[in-house]
Amino acid sequence: MKLTVQPKYISIALHALIWSVLLLLPYFVSGPENNFRIGIIPGVFFTLAGLVHMGVFYGNAFFLYPRLYNRRYWWLYILASIALIMAASGLKGLMVKAWFPGVLENHMAGRFVFGSTMPFYLISIIYRRIIDKMRHERELRERQATQLLTELKFLRSQISPHFLFNVLTNMVSLARKKSDQLEPALITLADLMRYMLYDTQGKKVPLQKEIAYLNSYIALQKLRFGSDVDVALHIAADTDNLLIEPMLLIPFVENAFKHGTGQQGPNTMNVALAVNNGVMTYEVSNPYTDEPDASKDDSSGIGLANVQTRLELLYKHKYTLNVRKDNNLFHITLTLKLA
Repeated sequence: MKLTVQPKYISIALHALIWSVLLLLPYFVSGPENNFRIGIIPGVFFTLAGLVHMGVFYGNAFFLYPRLYNRRYWWLYILASIALIMAASGLKGLMVKAWFPGVLENHMAGRFVFGSTMPFYLISIIYRRIIDKMRHERELRERQATQLLTELKFLRSQISPHFLFNVLTNMVSLARKKSDQLEPALITLADLMRYMLYDTQGKKVPLQKEIAYLNSYIALQKLRFGSDVDVALHIAADTDNLLIEPMLLIPFVENAFKHGTGQQGPNTMNVALAVNNGVMTYEVSNPYTDEPDASKDDSSGIGLANVQTRLELLYKHKYTLNVRKDNNLFHITLTLKLA
């Protein structure tokens, strides 16, 4: 079982380490024969002063600054900071007079007693601003991630009704023909809906599943069109351990059936998918005409616009999508880095 250490525990450990070094510094650099002095400052007083400095640091960083440093209470923050610094200096002065009276006879020692509080106060301000900035950036990333997830959920929910609309149109066509293929078509549709409803919620799916879904959709369309449409499907991919955003491949084929059927002459579609070193190449081509077709519904294009948005959200800088029209042939090529 893999154990992970939460950032707050790392922060606590780091604080404990730094303050331990500061408080025990006299005992690392000096010896008992010298009364653990650092210069002219007795080791015991150095440690006691460090505890006072610790109170200044955390009192300002976690109480005064976050509560009072704003446009409304800025004057109160200044007064409270002055009071904190004076209280810390006064406390150190009392300790010196009571326990180390000889220290104040030296001018440099006096500067340490009364002047060393200010650097810790200033460091606490810098520290507070840094952690506030880090927290703000973390919250911003979390909001962006939440917005991304919300947008992806919306886009996925948009795909399903659009897909079902087109598939149910196929069912109506088979029913009108009183085709014997209606029952297997409904069974295939049930499998497709199971995939959409249960296998694609909030996660990527194995590429092999997405390919199986693609095959089922093409089989369903063949039941409708029969020999009127010829689909050449070529899959040459080692899909082991590769994941992909669900329902990412289907809109291109759906678009091909929608706009590549009913043309004069042969309606031939080509679908090819290959993976090399974790990079998927996916190609779909179909005949098309520039002439407007009243039979095409207003939902045409939802799938392609949707998938382009999802590609940009999930695979930014990891994909290329080329669309070209040549000699009444519509051709898309998607390259996508999966690993």
